[in-house]
Amino acid sequence: MGVQWTVSPNKALAHLRRDPVLRRLIRQIGPYAIEYAPANFATLARCIVYQQVSGKVAAKLYARLQEAVATAGELQPEDVLQASREQLRAVGLSRSKIHYLRSLAEACVEGRLRLEELSALPDEEVIRILTRLPGIGLWTVQMYLIFALKRPDVLPSTDLGIRVAVQQAYQLAQLPTPKQVERLGEPWHPYATVASWYLWRSLGDGAGLY
Repeated sequence: MGVQWTVSPNKALAHLRRDPVLRRLIRQIGPYAIEYAPANFATLARCIVYQQVSGKVAAKLYARLQEAVATAGELQPEDVLQASREQLRAVGLSRSKIHYLRSLAEACVEGRLRLEELSALPDEEVIRILTRLPGIGLWTVQMYLIFALKRPDVLPSTDLGIRVAVQQAYQLAQLPTPKQVERLGEPWHPYATVASWYLWRSLGDGAGLY
């Protein structure tokens, strides 16, 4: 399935080209070609696994988790709950991430969290609902908003890859703070997701993209 937009990608790129740095990145990188993941438990669990580790390390951890506990295709909440903590530790997950994954799985199984309902909610409400769960902070929700819920205007200003890309692309002397990224990125709205994708891509294979 191709990229799904509520607005025209041509309008997004035309808007972002007003920034000369992004205009250069768009010319170098080419068409916007973000890849989405299903808006389900497995994707949100993967976002948790990716917290605070490199993309390559996280990909290996998640592959091990999938292989060790998934019983039928994609990882399900029941898989996480039925696995022992020792099994999950053997995969290489930290105790904190095991707690976060089990808490998420419990919320899904008990019906306290209905992931299928999030697609109809505004970004702020999705953030409010998901950040009530242990270990799910703003960055994790932003990754889910971008890559699962296909939201076009998310700027993950705390993401290290975004900060490094901004420093390099804008030739800043120091790594920008999240607040500095937000200020610099104000003109990118309402297409901040698109700008973020180009910034990630500007890092090449080192971006650790979800």
